[in-house]
Amino acid sequence: MSLAFAWPAVIAGGVFALHALLPARQVEGYVRDAGGVPLRYRLNGPLVFAVSVAAWAGICGAGWLAWDAFYVHRWEMAVGACALGVLFTLAVVLPASRVPGWSLGKELYLGRVAQPQWLGGRMDAKMYLYLLGAVMLELNLLSFGAHHFLVYPTDASPGVVLHLALFTFFLVEYLLFERVHLYTYDFVAERVGFKLGWGCFCFYPFFYAVGLWTTAELPDPHWPAWAYALIAILFFGGWTLARGANLQKYWFKRDPSRKAFGVIAPEALDGRVLVSGFWGLSRHINYLGELLMATALTLSLGHPEVLGPWLYPLYYVGLLVPRQLDDDRRCAEKYGQLWNAYRERVRWRIVPFLY
Repeated sequence: MSLAFAWPAVIAGGVFALHALLPARQVEGYVRDAGGVPLRYRLNGPLVFAVSVAAWAGICGAGWLAWDAFYVHRWEMAVGACALGVLFTLAVVLPASRVPGWSLGKELYLGRVAQPQWLGGRMDAKMYLYLLGAVMLELNLLSFGAHHFLVYPTDASPGVVLHLALFTFFLVEYLLFERVHLYTYDFVAERVGFKLGWGCFCFYPFFYAVGLWTTAELPDPHWPAWAYALIAILFFGGWTLARGANLQKYWFKRDPSRKAFGVIAPEALDGRVLVSGFWGLSRHINYLGELLMATALTLSLGHPEVLGPWLYPLYYVGLLVPRQLDDDRRCAEKYGQLWNAYRERVRWRIVPFLY
């Protein structure tokens, strides 16, 4: 069996060590423990990300690993990451207490514990998982892109460069705002099981790279520069919706009187549910932003006739629509009639005037 099968384990161990040992900010999150005390988190994502990429580049530059090794051995790595995700799921779920009314299958998939933390609270499971997924995805993208440049050394596609630049921005920006994500659905509502564990070990770093996975060996389509410019505008338009909405909610949770971005006055029903700014456009306008970014990343590769890259935005549709329905149910239970008033005020679920 190829040594590449074990490479994800090496990366996972390296990220764990870096996350645990490198300097970090200590912050409080939105979620509280059983005693009502906010959980604390160590945040050092950008530093871990930078050190990890630098280490990979140094290893490749020294000739110990080919620049496109992760592309050449992507199947073996994906299998190894899949196995790790399954082992992680069993290790986290099985020792924990059962969830009343849940089957074992549901517990394994969704998890039993909502906020597992290790090493005396020094490591948060969700923060580690998302950081691992981001690092491994970036290394895959860089290696997949390197394969394209090696195949077409004199006629590489500008779309591949744009794809790498936009995806790297997406990952770095996520980590720069990692404190904001402590107030999002993932950290507030989800448990840690197969969905999140296997998702971050395997699905996130390999499926999110499906665009380059399926087009790295295709030639430059020779699109005009204005086409790539429009794609970049579409991406950053989506980013504005996603990041703007999440920041507005974050600031409101921390200070209900603060104007978002210094200009959007907070208006909230009963002082609890935002209806101004981004949250007056649709109930999940941030999901629309995610879909627009995913579409732009697909188009940036310049091969809309290939199915592979389209699997990425289609996955987002399959993920976010059910998540919106579940979040709507949770909010209806939490806010009661107040949520009904919000739905009357903000009619659209995700896409204004459409859905």
